[in-house]
Amino acid sequence: MTDVDALVVGAGVIGLAVARALALTGRSVVVLEAADRIGSETSSRNSEVIHAGLYYPTGSLKARLCVAGRHALYDYCAAHGVTHKKCGKLVVAADESEMPGLRALADKGAANGVDDLKLISAEEAGALEPAVACVGAILSPSTGIFDSAAYFLALRGDAEAAGASFALKTPFVSARIDDDGVEVEAGGAEPMRLKTGLLVNCAGLSASRVAQAIAGLDPSHIPETRYAKGNYFTLPGRAPFSRLIYPMPTPHGVGLHLTFDVGGQARFGPDVEWVETIDYAVDPARAELFGAAIRRYWPGAKGALTPSYCGIRPKIAGPDQPSADFRIDGPNIHGVPGLINLFGIESPGLTSSLAIAAHVVALLR
Repeated sequence: MTDVDALVVGAGVIGLAVARALALTGRSVVVLEAADRIGSETSSRNSEVIHAGLYYPTGSLKARLCVAGRHALYDYCAAHGVTHKKCGKLVVAADESEMPGLRALADKGAANGVDDLKLISAEEAGALEPAVACVGAILSPSTGIFDSAAYFLALRGDAEAAGASFALKTPFVSARIDDDGVEVEAGGAEPMRLKTGLLVNCAGLSASRVAQAIAGLDPSHIPETRYAKGNYFTLPGRAPFSRLIYPMPTPHGVGLHLTFDVGGQARFGPDVEWVETIDYAVDPARAELFGAAIRRYWPGAKGALTPSYCGIRPKIAGPDQPSADFRIDGPNIHGVPGLINLFGIESPGLTSSLAIAAHVVALLR
């Protein structure tokens, strides 16, 4: 039995950021990760976009933490030498029927504190990006891209420098809460038991399953985690854009957008495919759907789409329900001392990660 101040379940980007934040307060921290490396699931299977914060309901955790997280993330990348680029993006209306929604999206972004958005005409959009087709667009200058893998390594380095320890290939098994704290059982090649004053569930896709294994937590406080797969495809050659190009958002995603990595490779996605199991294979047949969506804003796109990769979002709302906000449940919500559960941390979780970590630490005051 080893005593620690805080135990974090999951070494994705949220677990890394939370472990770093807790360790910087002087707490002893251990991170349990079932995989053999950090950031290997949802965190590394996305668009690597730094979001501005315009899509989310005003006042929601997603809106507030995205805007705060975006500012913090740019500062962090600059201070730690993480490659990033504030390239900007265009959110485009493909026809007149989409213009009311585009205006509403710009208004929502402004209400969320995104203070540099600009509604522009088709001619203005074409002057910025000659290959784009639209009837109007939102210019978001503060949207960017970054090297997420380098970011994960920097977070881990900060956490370890502040005294945190990482136990890879060590899955969480169960926890029991008593008057003295939380007793946690972990598996793997070297099973262990730890006593901790604070358990933070940052398990992402497995967050609901982890919560179900915590004795003393009322099941009514555990949402069902649904899997929404997001596939990505690439086209040969270099895309003729300097900014990210986004269509109007869909009910459970931001649309099949064009983005690129810090090396300049363009990619398209993600779509929304509801699945029952975790499977990272990309179905080549979905290329037809992608092609039709891409040609709405890039009619000159040529070549055969090639399956690239996919990620799976941990959704806590089903396909027929409105998208859910982040859930960061502390004792004030579920009544269990020494426990914080994070559910449904999907996009913009990567952008929001530092702000999410600060929010978790604030719950402890």
